[in-house]
Amino acid sequence: MGAISIIAFGTALRYEVPDLRRRNEWFYAMATASSTSPLSNTPKPLHNITDQNMSDARKELIGIVGRDGIDDTPGNLQSHSRTDWSPSPGSTCAALIVFPHNTKDVSEIMKVCHRRRIPVTGFSGGTSLDGALASTRGGICIDFSRMNRILKVHDRDLDVVVQPAVGWEDLNARLAEMDLFFPPDPGPGAQIGGMIGTGCSGTNAYRYGTMKDWVISTTVVLADGTIVKTRNRPRKSTAGYDLTRLIVGSSGTLGLVTEAVLKITSKPENVQVAVIAFPTSAKAVSTVIDVVQRGIPLAAVELLDDNTMRVVNESGYSDKEWKETPTLFVKFSGTKNAVQEQVDVLKALAEKHGRESFESSSDPDQIAALWAARKTALWSLIAQKRNPEDKFLGSDVAVPMSRLAEIIEEVNSKIKAAGLLGSTLGHVGDGNFHASILYGEKDKVMAEKIIADIQRRGIEMEGTVTGEHGVGLALRDMLEVELGESAVDMMRRIKMALDPLCLLNCDKVVRVEPNDGQ
Repeated sequence: MGAISIIAFGTALRYEVPDLRRRNEWFYAMATASSTSPLSNTPKPLHNITDQNMSDARKELIGIVGRDGIDDTPGNLQSHSRTDWSPSPGSTCAALIVFPHNTKDVSEIMKVCHRRRIPVTGFSGGTSLDGALASTRGGICIDFSRMNRILKVHDRDLDVVVQPAVGWEDLNARLAEMDLFFPPDPGPGAQIGGMIGTGCSGTNAYRYGTMKDWVISTTVVLADGTIVKTRNRPRKSTAGYDLTRLIVGSSGTLGLVTEAVLKITSKPENVQVAVIAFPTSAKAVSTVIDVVQRGIPLAAVELLDDNTMRVVNESGYSDKEWKETPTLFVKFSGTKNAVQEQVDVLKALAEKHGRESFESSSDPDQIAALWAARKTALWSLIAQKRNPEDKFLGSDVAVPMSRLAEIIEEVNSKIKAAGLLGSTLGHVGDGNFHASILYGEKDKVMAEKIIADIQRRGIEMEGTVTGEHGVGLALRDMLEVELGESAVDMMRRIKMALDPLCLLNCDKVVRVEPNDGQ
């Protein structure tokens, strides 16, 4: 072999062998790579929330949002991490609250946090019930309250572009001026960003569906600051993976929603409400099953048990005195003839199942008064605390509708036997109900056991542990009971693919560390 050939061979050996080794390593890695991420194989998140790193980050964040865009008041930090209805384990909270004005601000904030490995929790409305607010790893909280604009109403296309801190009630007030309507209606104070995060619904879900059915597109900032638009504005699209549906219900763990395109529809006409009292929950549910099987398109149908009706009376939120028995709250809409026909059919079916009273109205003021009992039921219960230190615990189980009366009776029996103050209410048309318990510290274990038993019973009935509140922090382990280990490992894989440093709402939906203290 000549000198030139030897040199050429040596050069090739120097470059090709390492390249070959790297290729072999890559092929080995691909051959052994899993399609899922079991918890045992997930690396522990390595965040940096040292005083020095947070102090340096604060200076950079001030450069993005200004000094008035930063808050570190202890009381505000606490209230952004826990509420009476969504407690947080331990005392950890964010070190800073940051208030962005637009998508670009959020992107720049995330770039700082990504570079410095600072965990982030989003905050929009703060009405969730699943522990999603908890800043379990400290870091910063991004409060979207200054991003509260309705950017554009496309009335001819029946869609609207909004920022995350727009409240659904404010949105509907604006749309009402154009005889338009956005159906998802969770609790008072909820905002679009949080509603997307939880995949919420509300009393209108029976007829109109849930939040996922009304989100066309989102603009999302990922963990490294990348800005992604998940869709354009058409009502349907098969362009690639459905990233919009991936974001809805993800509790801010995959990205931060900074804009959303929402479907809207025509405002309901000739609205009428009926309130029907029954001797038992079973008779009320049987009435609704008959209604559903006949295909009657009720706008909403809600069940409040006798305990709920009692606390509504005692709370003073409603001006009306109610019968303290299981009660259906039903809403109708449509043409005048259609509404009257629906009312007549429901009245006959309720009579068949032994109703105790039937009251209806089409007067807007009376409708508001009648429906107020349903919308303030949770707050009515919380107002019944025996001691200021009492805590609230709730469930969000959904079961096949034919099993609803059975599980409600079981729940009420457990609460009564434990001597606790609680109630149940439900979106009876889709089998979703909420059991709520108030408890003192000495009854904490008992209350938690009752809620866990309810959740397991719901799964046994082929139901779900969360119909609309989301998994958040509270239901991570029950998610595995419901769906199985492989499904949760798949979700964890998605989380780690989009947020490998686990910066965004860490510890929510899926565990990323076996013993995380939560």
